[in-house]
Amino acid sequence: MTGVHARHFDYLDRYVQLGLAGDRLISVSFPATPDDDATDDHSLLDRISAYLEGVEDDFRDVETGLTVPTTHRNVLEQVRDIPYGDQLSVDALARITPGLDSDDPDDLDAVRTALAQNPLPLVIPDHRVRDGPSAAPPEVEQKLRALEDL
Repeated sequence: MTGVHARHFDYLDRYVQLGLAGDRLISVSFPATPDDDATDDHSLLDRISAYLEGVEDDFRDVETGLTVPTTHRNVLEQVRDIPYGDQLSVDALARITPGLDSDDPDDLDAVRTALAQNPLPLVIPDHRVRDGPSAAPPEVEQKLRALEDL
């Protein structure tokens, strides 16, 4: 279902907006006002609604269309595997990401950059990396962390 879909969520006090290309999710954002052409009817928005009401969902089955550098993709794929309610440090994330060395400051910077530029926050749960940046606005990140007791 190609297009832009958005719905307001009281818990976040803002919209969650999804960008889809075919059946692949290519963007997640949290605007105060959605795009003019956004519709509020999408099954992923229903799942996000349930998640924000406390239903555990890891969103791992959501088909994504990441267009990011390979190193960032490797980092984000590891982030995607962090279970609901768990968290990792940037250092631990670098240790489990193929091709990265947690003792290399440049690799730690690459992890932080991948998190900050994550095109799919919430679905790729960068809020579960306790000492890393999130692509979600700080107030959204805090609410997602609180929701999962992180």
